Amino acid sequence: MVERKKKEKPGEETISEAWPAYRQERLRVLIAKPGLDGHDRGAKIICRALRDAGMEVIYTGLRRTPEEIVNAAIQEDVDLIGLSILSGAHNVLFPQIMKLLRKKGASDIPVIAGGIIPEKDIPRLKKIGIAEIFLPGTSTQEIIDWIRKNIKARKKERGT
Repeated sequence: MVERKKKEKPGEETISEAWPAYRQERLRVLIAKPGLDGHDRGAKIICRALRDAGMEVIYTGLRRTPEEIVNAAIQEDVDLIGLSILSGAHNVLFPQIMKLLRKKGASDIPVIAGGIIPEKDIPRLKKIGIAEIFLPGTSTQEIIDWIRKNIKARKKERGT
């Protein structure tokens, strides 16, 4: 958290006043590549954009199992899990991740996803608890804006 400093001169802004409120609270976001995907450029671009927006990002790397993703999210006490997938295995892997989150008492961690996901699969994925799905062409700013709007409330509810 950025600390307030005493104003030196009239009209001078403190760091806290100059930075928007979202820069003062660091959301912890886990970005994961489940399954056998071997391409992570998009995930790395998202990681960088979220870091640049003031979030703390934990990147799991390629080819993670649902168990590894859920365990990392719990261990790192994240505010959000972001899944990136290109392989087409989202209908198998995402339900496994959501089931494990419930089983381990961590179903309060929201999950978002992005990558190559057919639009016809989106209703099913949202039904199992995926909070939002970002398709190719979504700007990093749209993702950042969605996170700021939807994850702040969760942090407030938790009292953190």
